[in-house]
Parts: sequence; C-alpha cells; structure tokens
Amino acid sequence: MTSPDPRALVLIGPMGAGKTSIGKRVAKRLDRTFTDTDAVIVRAHGSIAELFQAHGEPHFRRLEREAVAAALDGGGVVALGGGAVLDESTRERLRAHRVALLTVSPRVVARRIGDGAKRPLLGADDETPLARWERIYAERRPIYDAVADATFDTSSGPLDHVVTAIVDWAELPASSTEGSA
Repeated sequence: MTSPDPRALVLIGPMGAGKTSIGKRVAKRLDRTFTDTDAVIVRAHGSIAELFQAHGEPHFRRLEREAVAAALDGGGVVALGGGAVLDESTRERLRAHRVALLTVSPRVVARRIGDGAKRPLLGADDETPLARWERIYAERRPIYDAVADATFDTSSGPLDHVVTAIVDWAELPASSTEGSA
C-alpha cells in the first residue's frame, strides 16, 4: 500500500457521524488499511455496553486509550470512538497525525442513533437519547475542534461526496491540509 503521507489519517467526531462507514470507504480509495478502535475493543473484550456495565467508563477509556495508541502506530485510516479525544495522551498522540472531524446535525443523527440501546452513554439518565447526544456533543465539540485539521459534515448528500472530499484533502501535501469542507 502506498500513500503520500505515512501518518495515520484519523477520523474523529460524535457518535453517529459516520466515522466507520466513511472510514472504510476512504481507506479503500486511498489503498490503506482501516481500523475502527471501537471494533478492536469489542473483538478483544466484548460489547462496549457490557464493558460499561460490568467495569465502568474509566475501565473502558483505558482500553480505548490502548487501542487508539496501537491503531495510530499501525497507520492507515483510523476511526476513533466519539469519546477517545477526552484522553489527554490520545490528544497528544493525534498531533503526529492528520485528523478529520466528522460532524452531523441532530436531525440526521436522530435516525442513526435510534433508541440509543447500543450506545451506553445515551441511556445513562432520564434524557432522551437525542437530548443526551446533543449535550455530549456540545461538551466535546471544543476538543474536537482543537485536535482536528479539517472538518467534514456528513448531514446531507451521498456519503460518497464526503468520502471524495476527505480523500482529496488527504492527498494534499501535509502543509496544505488545514481547512473545512
């Protein structure tokens, strides 16, 4: 596999932004490997919902930090779980890589997250899954913005348009990659 940039191309953003589906397509178009850190955790330790229930969020975040570090070391295209950027050491590691923030509007994400049953943070209290998602996104947005090199909205149009925009951005020389689409 070849690439003009040996660093990982990292996709970050809120739950339901499309990091996995877009990441797989971007990796294929760039002829790079794809790693979804949530999937790595699930394969090694079981479902995220069960991890949260049995061991709590701090335990999950430790597993996540380890999975992210390994994935970044492996290069390719890497999709992080929505909360991975909360970890300071992960944010520090991201500085060495190209980071794309995927955003999505609440009206669109409502269809993607459904009842939130598979997303432990969305069922954490008496809020609706969408209200909880909006609150979590608002809390994390400054962190996403701080670590991202470029932002791509996944709210409208075919996902292939977003994939093309990310691929075009990723193929620019590293010094030209800051911006938004």
